[in-house]
Amino acid sequence: MDIGVLLPTGQAQWEPGDDPRGVVALALRAERIGFSSLFVNDSLISPRIEALTMLAALAPATDRVRLGTGALLPFMRRPVQAAQSLASIDALSGGRLTVAVGAGFPGRFGRPMYTLSELPWERRFQRLDETVALWRALWAGATSFQGELVRFDELPPATKPFRASGPPIWLGGATPAALARTAKHYDGWLPYPPDPSDYRSGLASIRETALREGRPAEAVTPALFVTVRVDTDEAAGRAQLDRYSRANYGMPLDELRTIQAVVTGTADQVAAGLGAYIAAGARHLVLRLGAIGLAAQAEQLDRVAALIGPLADCAAWDPSSAAPDRTPALPAPRT
Repeated sequence: MDIGVLLPTGQAQWEPGDDPRGVVALALRAERIGFSSLFVNDSLISPRIEALTMLAALAPATDRVRLGTGALLPFMRRPVQAAQSLASIDALSGGRLTVAVGAGFPGRFGRPMYTLSELPWERRFQRLDETVALWRALWAGATSFQGELVRFDELPPATKPFRASGPPIWLGGATPAALARTAKHYDGWLPYPPDPSDYRSGLASIRETALREGRPAEAVTPALFVTVRVDTDEAAGRAQLDRYSRANYGMPLDELRTIQAVVTGTADQVAAGLGAYIAAGARHLVLRLGAIGLAAQAEQLDRVAALIGPLADCAAWDPSSAAPDRTPALPAPRT
């Protein structure tokens, strides 16, 4: 069981006067208190520390945690240059990089970034898959690449990642098409479904398709992106998450909860909520802390860290031994 945290690289998650270098300090604190991975997200339409710049800063500063993107938007970068950057981070981190990718969310959170990147919105999923295929070909030493949208008759020698195969590449998204593409082409799955039952059925579909494609069912890492907040009770947590949602998305929490996984309440309630996803098969949690300001983020980091042990115990429970709608009882959070 891996439990990681999404770092607050966006300025909407800071209080006035917060020092951006405090994000590095928060990352080091997360590694020190037991989180197994540090993730960053990606955007062109909100001010933030750029994703690959953040990971490059963390690569030599950390020792054991996995570094990841959740999710990187490859269309915002030239594909060969992105391959070089990712290989460099993987090499500098000693092979600790994981690259979750996406094609952009429909509407105001995705389309404007295509305009800024001077690329068409149409056929974006094919462009994403071909870009990932190009990265892998470059890392393997290819001298040319011929996709329908991404084509290079000549490729120069590329920077080699730490691992010969390159970093594992995950896909976000839970549409039927995304599930099929994950099973066929990707090393992991990082969705954020509001209902654990949708996670269970999506993972089952991925595994069935992977087997039909001649891949082991376990070839795809089952991960989950989820926003969490530990508070005095659920009402207090929802109030703070509503502030967080409005600051980050310009929408109330009730609207965000219809499209993204959100868990809040007391430590026991958060453990139970996350436990439902673990029972559905999730084995790498990427937790976004619902707090504004680096000091508040650090406080939530400590509260959530107390759940790492109980959640790992939950993962050791075999969901095949119980009814599909049953969630295992969780031990009390460790203090």
